[in-house]
Amino acid sequence: RRALNHELSKLFSDMWDMDVNRLVPGKDYTIDLQGKADVTQQGDSAVQDSAARHLFHNVNEERLKSIKTFATFISLLDNYETSTGMAEVVTPEEIVENNCFLDAILATEVMKLAHEYLLKKKLAKPNLADFKYQLYDIWFQLYARKEGDRPDSCGFEHVFVGETRCGKQILGLHNWVQFYLQEKRNQIDYKGYVTQKNKTRPHKDDQVLSIQFSWKGSVKPIGSTFIGVSPEFEFALYTVIFLLAEERVTRETVKIEEYELQMVVCRHGHHIGTAYPVLLSTSGE
Repeated sequence: RRALNHELSKLFSDMWDMDVNRLVPGKDYTIDLQGKADVTQQGDSAVQDSAARHLFHNVNEERLKSIKTFATFISLLDNYETSTGMAEVVTPEEIVENNCFLDAILATEVMKLAHEYLLKKKLAKPNLADFKYQLYDIWFQLYARKEGDRPDSCGFEHVFVGETRCGKQILGLHNWVQFYLQEKRNQIDYKGYVTQKNKTRPHKDDQVLSIQFSWKGSVKPIGSTFIGVSPEFEFALYTVIFLLAEERVTRETVKIEEYELQMVVCRHGHHIGTAYPVLLSTSGE
């Protein structure tokens, strides 16, 4: 296990405290953890289902839609062709929607703090318009996920929307809002929670979970995800780690609230390839 990054733990904990748009478990939404998922491999189709019901028992959608960052975020989720190798077509309306979302998150205290921190590190431009352009490039610029393919992917699509490869493998999809919306449409089947060795079952109010699910016919054996957090919170965390590092895969161990996490960010040239948390432990245990 890598040493804790104290500087990032402090920064991300400050962001957590500032995240006024984060939903409150048990009040704005409730989850239904049910059973523990079986160990399974990527690509397995027949998987034991330890959860007959949805993970999200309910979410206050009125509240979601009343928060600008969530509302603009949700409008982006249906803009992508999820199978890799299929060229993405970006319409003028989508470019407007991408910009509306970035404008909304840049107005939040969470993203302002990220910007200040990156300025101190000389990794961002002071002008907000320049910083927004930088974010656009990192998250929304299209690239080919595999050599020789047409531009079929971008960081945002991979992390927040999810993609499938050859109908066999789920790539990305680390966002709880997309999970909830796909589950509501019966596109996602939650299979149960995943615990690390000798760990007790998670609590329904935990805001980081490891879960197993299937989506569009493929199984994701284990995926960790923040639950209830705002889009700007995730955007801020991943952007900071991405800009601090140069290597292809960066892993930073941080403590946010009671969660000890390994934040993983992979780069694809100047863009985000993928980004997600890995839950190491919850100190309530």
